[in-house]
This record gives sequence, structure tokens and C-alpha cells, in this order.
Amino acid sequence: MAEINPAEVSAILKQQLANFDTQSNVEEVGTVLTIGDGIARVYGLENVQYGELVKFESGVEGIVLNLEEDNVGVALLGESRLIKEGDTVRRTERISSINVGEGMLGRV
Repeated sequence: MAEINPAEVSAILKQQLANFDTQSNVEEVGTVLTIGDGIARVYGLENVQYGELVKFESGVEGIVLNLEEDNVGVALLGESRLIKEGDTVRRTERISSINVGEGMLGRV
């Protein structure tokens, strides 16, 4: 049976602690309650803003168009068949926008 060398264990622990990443990443996530007619009802996005883009775990994006006390309504910008009840939804903290330039003047 191999013997445990305290100096070796100590060196390994010191190396692991030196490489430990102390940065944390905090995200606000929600859960899909229902899905239908291109609209997802999402619970848990307490601080989401009207018009904010959100991203579903399938990669589909949506735009928040209805803020209620306990859930939000999200219009899907992709295939609704890729989203199911219980899926995770993450805030992007980006408000939807359209870039415009001289070429758009008079066309809207």
C-alpha cells in the first residue's frame, strides 16, 4: 500500500489554491411555465425590463413584451418547437434595438 506524503499533498493543495478562480458569474434565470402561439410565459425573471432580449437554453431568443407580477410574456424570435415547459431562460440585459443610418431616412 502506498504511503501518503504530507509534503506532496501540501504542494498539490497549494497549487490548486493558487489556480483557483475567485471570480463569480451571477445571472438571473427563469423557467418556462407555458408555451403557445409563439409566446412563452416565464417565471423567475424578477428584474427583466420591457423590450429586453432573453435567451432560451435551446439558443432561441425572445423579446419581453408583457410584465406581470409573477411572470413575464416573451415573444419568440425563433422556432417555438425547440422550447418546452421547464426550460431555462437567461437575461441578456440588452434592450432590443435596430441600427439606422442615412439609408433608412424616409423609409419608416
